[in-house]
Amino acid sequence: MSNNLQIAAVDLFCGVGGLTHGLTRAGVDVRLGIDLDPACRFPMEANNAAKFMEADVSDILPSDILKAFEDTDVTLMAGCAPCQPFSSYSQSARRKGPHDDWELLSSFSSLVLSVRPKLVTMENVPPLRTQPIFKEFVADLVDAGYYVDFAVVDGRHIGLPQRRQRLVLIASLLGPITIPEAAKPRVTVRDTISDLAPIAAGTADPNDPLHASASLSDLNLKRIQSSKPGGTWRDWPADLVAACHSRASGSTYPSVYGRMEWDQAAPTMTTQCYGFGNGRFGHPEQDRAISLREAAMLQSFPKTYAFVPKDARINFNTLGRMIGNAVPVMLGEFIGEILVEHVQAQTDAMAKMNTADIQSEGQDL
Repeated sequence: MSNNLQIAAVDLFCGVGGLTHGLTRAGVDVRLGIDLDPACRFPMEANNAAKFMEADVSDILPSDILKAFEDTDVTLMAGCAPCQPFSSYSQSARRKGPHDDWELLSSFSSLVLSVRPKLVTMENVPPLRTQPIFKEFVADLVDAGYYVDFAVVDGRHIGLPQRRQRLVLIASLLGPITIPEAAKPRVTVRDTISDLAPIAAGTADPNDPLHASASLSDLNLKRIQSSKPGGTWRDWPADLVAACHSRASGSTYPSVYGRMEWDQAAPTMTTQCYGFGNGRFGHPEQDRAISLREAAMLQSFPKTYAFVPKDARINFNTLGRMIGNAVPVMLGEFIGEILVEHVQAQTDAMAKMNTADIQSEGQDL
């Protein structure tokens, strides 16, 4: 390994660039992002130095990756295959069969084993760690000579203002590598979004079109006006409670139509996080659901992160999906810091060995 400590990376399933942005903050040179969704091109390239390739990862050739790795010997392949089959938010009637996405993880694994980057990372939902496809992936990495570690990381422990848990895997050909315990100060909803301009439901901040909140029906406006931060629909007057919740079968779903709490972390951001009725996504104080910008900031994207070109139409479904599916920037930064420190430690250890060898040769003379 040369003295050049710069890690060159390719981000598969890059989405809008959350992982890329975090890795870059940590000092990783992300050169290429690959995703099947053409809507991800603008945010990926507008906010990051990486180029975007619109492609299905299952169609990517090792040569596509190797081209991005030219002129460096410290290489990283990163990926987050879609996690819907394992997500607690998935509904079986609306999701694909799990094997569809298992194939994507298999494609990622095949690329890793063909390219043999010095470093590998992937993140996904915690239930994946019990699946045979994940166990096979780990076993294949070990057989190929990688040192591997994986753990479930609580976003609150790395400074993410969100109750989000993710399975993180890191692997290295350079030497043993581990995921350390994280204990950064907790960050709250208030810390993150309280300085944004007040807006009403169905309106947007004229200075930031992404700071837009979905409209509310008259009934849902009355419901959010009756909602307490951290409370549930059980706090409402009886005439506002939905019939499905009044039945015994609906009483076990308290985490919908809820307001966030200022001094707590937000719930996990989902692809429907812009809707008041889709979870605990009501603003702590204003009578509306959180805006798309607030959702992005709770995913730890910078306040100025551009998701669409200037003057583009704001589509809540599209942007909600892109933001909810994103890897939080802080998680990417956490992973990047581990990898950068690992490479530095391995380089320092090699330098010490070389110095010791030179000194030993001098003594022999």
